[in-house]
Amino acid sequence: MSGTYKVIELVGTSPVSFAEAAKSAVAEATKTVRHMDWFEVVNQRGSIAEGKVTEFQVTLKVGFKIER
Repeated sequence: MSGTYKVIELVGTSPVSFAEAAKSAVAEATKTVRHMDWFEVVNQRGSIAEGKVTEFQVTLKVGFKIER
């Protein structure tokens, strides 16, 4: 993994699970960010409405290699 990497922060959401929220964030970022290699879950939280969980939210740090 030698080289130079940049780290960005993403927030993914899902009505299903934390895992789906993370997958959603990475899938969306893949449309504009190349060479993503790793992610770290920084925070997990969610929304509650009328006593029920309605949304899962995950903050990720994502590393990708800088192109030359």
